[in-house]
Amino acid sequence: MTTTTAHDAVMDLERQIMELKQQRTKLRQELKPEPVKDYELKRTDGSVVKLSELFGDKDEMILVHNMGQSCVYCTLWADGLNGLTDHLTDRAAFVLTSPDEPQTLKAFSEGRKWRYPVASIEGTTLAHDLGFHSDSGDHVGYMPGASALKKTASGIVRTGSTFFGPGDDFCAIWPLNDLLPAKEWAPKYSYKAGGSCGSGCGCN
Repeated sequence: MTTTTAHDAVMDLERQIMELKQQRTKLRQELKPEPVKDYELKRTDGSVVKLSELFGDKDEMILVHNMGQSCVYCTLWADGLNGLTDHLTDRAAFVLTSPDEPQTLKAFSEGRKWRYPVASIEGTTLAHDLGFHSDSGDHVGYMPGASALKKTASGIVRTGSTFFGPGDDFCAIWPLNDLLPAKEWAPKYSYKAGGSCGSGCGCN
C-alpha cells in the first residue's frame, strides 16, 4: 500500500469512526434510565456522605469508577481528567470514587493534586451494582469507567455508562501516541528516576 493510499484509508476510517460515535450518542439518548440507590460513601476525612449529597447544587453528575492507587492506568485517567474539572463542573457535579479506604484515598489524591471531589466506596456494593466490579468471569475485581447520574423527584437514576481502557476516548495520550511510530508504552506514577506519586504510598 502506498503512502497516499494508506493515508486515504486512515481518513476513511476516521470518518467511519466519527459516524459510529454519532450513532452511539443517539442510541444512548434512547436508553431507559436505571434506578440507583442512595449509597452511603465516605469522604477522605472518614465522614459519611450520601451519593445524593455529592450532586451539590447540580441535578446531574459524572461519577468516575476508579480502581484505586494500585492501578497506574486509573491514575493516568484521573490525572488527565483533573484538567477538565472546571469545564465539567460548569454543567454537572464531577466525583471520583475509589475502593481505597478514606485515609489512603486522601493521601493519594492530594499527592496527585486532583482538584475534584473524591469519595471512598469501601464497604459498599456501588461498583458491583453498577457493573464495575465482578466476582467471576474473565475479569475478577474492580473495573474503571464512568456513570452519568441524574437526581430526580423520585430518586437517583443512571442515564449512561462506559468503561475505560487503553486506546479509549477518555485519555488524550492514546490518540496522540497513535500518531507516533508504533512503540510499546505504559504509564508510570512518576517519570523522574526513583520518583513516586508523592503521596508516600510507596508506588514508583
